[in-house]
Amino acid sequence: MVAIIDYGAGNIKSVENAVKFLGHDAVLTRDSEVILSADHVILPGVGAFGDAMTRLRKYGMDEVLREVVRRQIPLLGICLGLQLLFESSEESPGAEGLGILKGKILRIPEGDGRKVPQIGWNDLAFPNPGRLFKGLSEGVYVYFVHSYYLRAEDPSIVTATTQYGVRIDAAVEKGNVFACQFHPEKSESVGMKILDNFLNI
Repeated sequence: MVAIIDYGAGNIKSVENAVKFLGHDAVLTRDSEVILSADHVILPGVGAFGDAMTRLRKYGMDEVLREVVRRQIPLLGICLGLQLLFESSEESPGAEGLGILKGKILRIPEGDGRKVPQIGWNDLAFPNPGRLFKGLSEGVYVYFVHSYYLRAEDPSIVTATTQYGVRIDAAVEKGNVFACQFHPEKSESVGMKILDNFLNI
């Protein structure tokens, strides 16, 4: 069973539909017992970093997510869910992230005709091996919707990057913790392969 954390931060149903399409049971929940008994946990999200952290703490999901990591349950953060795993974001000065991984969330710089937020397809490079990308080749395209991006403190955890004015750390992996800035559930066959890889870990 796949637990998808429901804390009122968007894009939940599309993730649930993708998981079910791949043949797995999925439940939208903020019940700690359900989450900690799951085979896999997904932290989705769209919206503002500070607001999302407030919601996670309100529902006690911050401590549940730390326990998921301690128990070695595979955890996947998607979009804002990736950002929340880190320490802080320029979007919400003073708001502390989960701090499960080390790095900063920075605003995409404007200029050179770039639109912020970045909305659309971009290709991936794979600087380090990543289990999410098993069976995929560099240069595959995935779908992004974001104004802020990750700069991980430890480059060895970065499994995918993309370019949008700056180098964006687009996916990370450390132990049982995985995250991607793009939306695999909206990235057609490539995204389904990425989700399938995660669900088979």
